[in-house]
Amino acid sequence: MKLQFEKYNGLIPAIIQDHQTNKVLMLGFMNEEAFQKTQEKGLVTFFSRSRNTIWTKGETSGHYLHVVEIMEDCDSDTLLIKAKPEGPVCHTGADTCFLKKMRIIYIS
Repeated sequence: MKLQFEKYNGLIPAIIQDHQTNKVLMLGFMNEEAFQKTQEKGLVTFFSRSRNTIWTKGETSGHYLHVVEIMEDCDSDTLLIKAKPEGPVCHTGADTCFLKKMRIIYIS
């Protein structure tokens, strides 16, 4: 993979999806180091933009995301990672970070 980290100032979005249900679990960002650690450890690792540091999902909660498959999009600037979650994914205790439904407005 030749990912385009430079396109978004050294980061690429990583969509995390449950490998069995295909439910979208969360979205995070990776720099090259986080991507390398994800591949090496088999655990999803991100770059925290607010803390300016690398972190592995689950390192404090024990709710790791075990990598099953990594795919890059057609532009090589976004990842889709299919993972096996070990417990809830969201910091709220939910199985996904996508809980809030928004009002949908259809334009015809």
